[in-house]
Amino acid sequence: MTTGLPSQTQVIELLSDEFARAGYEIEDVVIDARARPPRIAVIADGDTALDLDTIAELSRSASALLDGLGDRGDAYVLEVSSPGVDRPLTSEKHFRRARGRKVEVVLSDGSQLTARVGEVRGDTVGLVIREKRDLTLREIPLPQIVKAVVQVEFSPPPKAELEMAGVGQAAGTEAEA
Repeated sequence: MTTGLPSQTQVIELLSDEFARAGYEIEDVVIDARARPPRIAVIADGDTALDLDTIAELSRSASALLDGLGDRGDAYVLEVSSPGVDRPLTSEKHFRRARGRKVEVVLSDGSQLTARVGEVRGDTVGLVIREKRDLTLREIPLPQIVKAVVQVEFSPPPKAELEMAGVGQAAGTEAEA
């Protein structure tokens, strides 16, 4: 059955340059041809937060490019969004972009810890760990991190943790996405 929709690869190839010009990269494309109307979801991420104005701008340009593909049959719904806070951190760039954020981490030895993401240097990430009243900066090789997920914080992070993570107060108090 042909849906008239572009493939995931076609969408990525068509939109990657446009997103890159805006400072973002396409992390994933999900096409749901069974939905009515069909849905094309483009997940983008970058070193700066994806705000609503940028999402609207990227949506308009993506829609124009997709419309330029010619007759696709039915109409479709296009969604452009960020990966969301619950996306696991799996690469150096994810940790770099999460600097100053609180994370739950599982290490390869089975241990778990809650920490604030600090600077990434090569294949090592600095994690600020609070033990009672003391703060410790641990350098963890990325291959030793089995799982890491950003935690939602409802109050501003402690200034001392942010400073040890190497970020200013303003960077750590951005609205949660």
